[in-house]
Amino acid sequence: MDAKGAETLMTALGFPHGVGRLYDQLLPLAGRPLEEVLAGLGIAADELAARAAPLVEAEILDLRPEGVTVLTPADAVSRMIATAAERARLAHDRLLSISRAMPYVAGSTARVPSSHLAETEQPLDGEVFSSRSLAETLSTLVAGTSGELRWLRPDQWTLPREDKMLALVATAVKSGRRARALYPVPALRDARSAIEARAEAGEEIRLLPEIPTRLLIVGTSHAILPEPLGNTESPLVMVRQRSIVQALTLLFEQMWADAAPFDLGLHRGDPARRLLLQQLASGAQDEQIARRLGLGLRTVRRRVAELMSELGAESRFQAGVEAARRGWL
Repeated sequence: MDAKGAETLMTALGFPHGVGRLYDQLLPLAGRPLEEVLAGLGIAADELAARAAPLVEAEILDLRPEGVTVLTPADAVSRMIATAAERARLAHDRLLSISRAMPYVAGSTARVPSSHLAETEQPLDGEVFSSRSLAETLSTLVAGTSGELRWLRPDQWTLPREDKMLALVATAVKSGRRARALYPVPALRDARSAIEARAEAGEEIRLLPEIPTRLLIVGTSHAILPEPLGNTESPLVMVRQRSIVQALTLLFEQMWADAAPFDLGLHRGDPARRLLLQQLASGAQDEQIARRLGLGLRTVRRRVAELMSELGAESRFQAGVEAARRGWL
């Protein structure tokens, strides 16, 4: 593979161009002692370690003195896909584990009586409320705060207040605030018009195979989520406790990093196609793909056949590698 091809592959995997060029230089030196590799590159060991740190962290490169290991392009793609899948699983598990903190902010029955608190202890800041006037509550909250709006939206487009939520997002974006939202892939089939309306209003959208709960984070000060976690309508918990808001924000950012972008009018980079290719490259079977992406089994088999034909691939893994080479992943 020439330098341009290797750099394109590394860029598709999320590495800077400079790291891609270094990977291309190291690939033909795989298996040689570290001293020989350093001499071939004409650089010192500490400089190589610094420049190659992203590749080492991604487990694509191993700089052992007795021999440098460099994964082939196909193995590098496989490793990155497996890593992304594991990160998504951990993010999902972390979100569910946060539910253990909710009893402490879930109402008076979960509060520690003030008489039992030491002078330095305070109850967590938050309360439970009804969702009957949620649109008005959120409008007031957003108007009185600053910062970004971050949403997990597994199914909210089915609710009668969706038009009001759309207007809220449009107003926030026009005022200069950023709005980002994560949706499940089946929403492309069930509610594409709702997603497109939010995108046209300025909301940045990405997709994951599934979204485990509703959630809204307002700036750095508030988070609203159902009690218990999931798609329940009421009651809701409003959290102002800084550490919990920060934890939920970190979780959102992890999920965002693992999600596929949605772009109006984009065909080749369509997120449903991208997620399908990721599933193929990870070795998932048709039944698993259908369940994860919310598609029918016959639809999955037809799309898999079309993609493999378009990519000229003889196997599912080859399809993932070729898609990464073309910049589709």
